[in-house]
Amino acid sequence: MTRTDAPRPHARELLDRLEGYYDAVPRNAARAEDFGALTLFVRAGAGWPYYARPTLGATTVDAAAVDRVRARQRELGVPENFEWVAETTPALRAAVERSGLVVHEHPLMALDAGAGAEVEVDPPSNAEPGMRVLADGTIVRVLDADDPILPSALAVPHIAFAAPGTAIGPQGPTELAEATRALVADGSVANTTARIRAGLTVVAAAIDKAGVVLCAGQHQPLAELGVSEVVGVGTLPAARRRGLGLAVTAALVGDARARGVSTVFLAAGDDDVARIYARLGFSALATALIAEPEEPTG
Repeated sequence: MTRTDAPRPHARELLDRLEGYYDAVPRNAARAEDFGALTLFVRAGAGWPYYARPTLGATTVDAAAVDRVRARQRELGVPENFEWVAETTPALRAAVERSGLVVHEHPLMALDAGAGAEVEVDPPSNAEPGMRVLADGTIVRVLDADDPILPSALAVPHIAFAAPGTAIGPQGPTELAEATRALVADGSVANTTARIRAGLTVVAAAIDKAGVVLCAGQHQPLAELGVSEVVGVGTLPAARRRGLGLAVTAALVGDARARGVSTVFLAAGDDDVARIYARLGFSALATALIAEPEEPTG
């Protein structure tokens, strides 16, 4: 069950701003196919596949529209995924469930300067401007497009999300090297490099003394709206439970603030992860929903 049926009155303006962001950001790397109340974003080139979501301003969506989009997704060979905010488009949940999809809930959290929320980020170390050095010597910093560790930083979240949860796992440098080679080969690294140069993506990473990336994530600023989403923060399973995700998120928020972003938001994996982000000042705003086909059993 979703947490609320409608947004609090003071959150309405912020949710409307996020809807504008959700509609605009995929257009930088995907084409938009119009299905009336739904829009299907289809990625151009390598990278995470996009999804379908409510067309900006749409409030009523039926199962027939969902079925039409799913048919098109199967035709294109892309995942049959839908993403939306429960409180903004409440009718979509029933429609996707009638279509046979499974819905997953994620706390949607925001850090809005207009609401007085601030993030306390440790001062940069004196080693290099913008760099933070943790107690164990791990360095947290924002990467530029030519940074040699960028490919590894892009690979870490893939490994992390393939082994979900917060438990320490066996995946470490060996798996990271394999994943890095795959992302270089399929063009994902080149695609993100271009986005960094264009100011569309910012990547931050935590790097140990041996130069191994232990945790990484991104934010996607949209200057015209003053909004950015923190996405894909993941820790190498062998390096979990060391506060690295929190440190990388703080670095991303600090960079977003330096770029003049007033609203930073994210979708937490679950309530336990949400409590971690709350330590940085993020607060629950609404419920992000993701619908996808049920995984076969057996």
